[in-house]
Amino acid sequence: MLSRERVSVAMVAFAILVLAAGCGSAGQVELTEADDGSQIEMGKGQTLVVTLGSNPSTGYRWERVPSEAGVLQQSGEAEFEQGDRKGLVGASGHEMLRFKAIETGATKLELVYHRPWEQEAKPEGVFSVTVVVR
Repeated sequence: MLSRERVSVAMVAFAILVLAAGCGSAGQVELTEADDGSQIEMGKGQTLVVTLGSNPSTGYRWERVPSEAGVLQQSGEAEFEQGDRKGLVGASGHEMLRFKAIETGATKLELVYHRPWEQEAKPEGVFSVTVVVR
């Protein structure tokens, strides 16, 4: 028969293993405007979530600048979440873009805030980070 101390130690060890497994490659790395210009490291299979201020009612949206490196792959379309003024037409908020680390290597992830149909216009904003996938 197991003593109470052994059962307690086994339960704590199991809980630590479960928590550690949740922090592995299946996790996600979250970035905001404050991370612009930085370098980040992530594991293959992890998801990178970039959340940036946006107001799509103006026609502006964040889009990825095409890249040659096949290190990151965008997952789905950008998602918009209204800020404090929920329900108001034209209210600003945040756009979230997700990218999956599909290969090891390094790449520059560059996003531009622009009106997609204005090909020659200078973007209203640029966000870039260097991503190293291990």
